Amino acid sequence: MHIKKGMTVRVISGNDRGKQGKVLRVIPKTNRVIVEGVNFVKRATRPTQTNPGGGFVEKEAAINASNLMVVVGGQTTRIGYKKLEDGSKVRIATKTGEELES
Repeated sequence: MHIKKGMTVRVISGNDRGKQGKVLRVIPKTNRVIVEGVNFVKRATRPTQTNPGGGFVEKEAAINASNLMVVVGGQTTRIGYKKLEDGSKVRIATKTGEELES
């Protein structure tokens, strides 16, 4: 996947288009990502000792990784790869050529 945990991403399609946030969790098996502050859903919760009333809780749901773009330096960019002299590969932002930490 081109998106890693901790990256800042922007939603490029869907109901939350234009919103951006930090990646909280990546689920590569289903190609989905959970982003902070994006794609909220309401879930019913049972009463517990900490929440005796129960009720509804809003939390972030997973969004498909194809609907997200990485934000580097305030602008969205695709991710590319570059080979170094020692034979290793590094991830780069295609718009700026800047190396990304993996």
